[in-house]
Amino acid sequence: MNTPATTIEPSAALLARLRERLDTYATALLRAAVGPAAGFAVFVLIWQGVALLVPEIPTPGKTWDAARELFAHPFYDNGPNDKGIGWNVLSSLQRVATGFGLAALIGIPVGFAVGRFKALNAMLSPIINLLRPVSPLAWLPLGLLLFKAANPAAIWAIFICSIWPMIINTAVGVSRVPQDYLNVARVLDLSEWKVLTRVLLPAVLPYVLTGVRLSIGTAWLVIVAAEMLTGGSGIGFWLWDEWNNLKVEHIIIAIFIIGIVGLLLETMLVQIARRFTYTEE
Repeated sequence: MNTPATTIEPSAALLARLRERLDTYATALLRAAVGPAAGFAVFVLIWQGVALLVPEIPTPGKTWDAARELFAHPFYDNGPNDKGIGWNVLSSLQRVATGFGLAALIGIPVGFAVGRFKALNAMLSPIINLLRPVSPLAWLPLGLLLFKAANPAAIWAIFICSIWPMIINTAVGVSRVPQDYLNVARVLDLSEWKVLTRVLLPAVLPYVLTGVRLSIGTAWLVIVAAEMLTGGSGIGFWLWDEWNNLKVEHIIIAIFIIGIVGLLLETMLVQIARRFTYTEE
């Protein structure tokens, strides 16, 4: 008769601990959700009040109905200038991926070289500091002149705005590598390639990922503005086209889409950065 009692008691204790943990997780989740939910509720109330004062601004309800209709068929295709919102977002993401990828392929190695060699740093730093503050859209006419087409010009604008944070952050990371690491590499007679891959890259990776994260946010901002100027396809073109059609609710929907996609890109890169910079204490 003692055996069943000894098996039941641990099970009861285990269930009690599980209930306690579930209650803790539920309380933490509720606390985490209350703040954003309250903030969004206040935002919607302010939006409703503004819509009542300014009749041209659609109410949250009207915008929601338009969004449901819009996302019912996000991938329809009725020709070059009449495509679903899904195709326009994918078109913008494709341009961002191309320009951003080219910037990473060039900017990160240049950043390593600038941070590694003082002579190259002295040569390129003034040029980088001169061109970095220039608005990316100021480069768009030059892109149209060079490439004779809107799509490569938009990619050029993304490239030129994305490359500076990568170069600067990578160069700063390389310059902050402790000199002792490089002295040990010199004593071991490591080749420049091994110094790069075994010493510099692990130490500089957090700086590189910070530059990448800053660049992707800037690239997403630029592509929207570039598409509004160049036309064709993309979320920026779609937003401007809806303005010409006086569909203000679609403009608000586009603003939300741009914000959500930008937030997802930022969150994705933050998670990647945490994964590669994690160190056990």
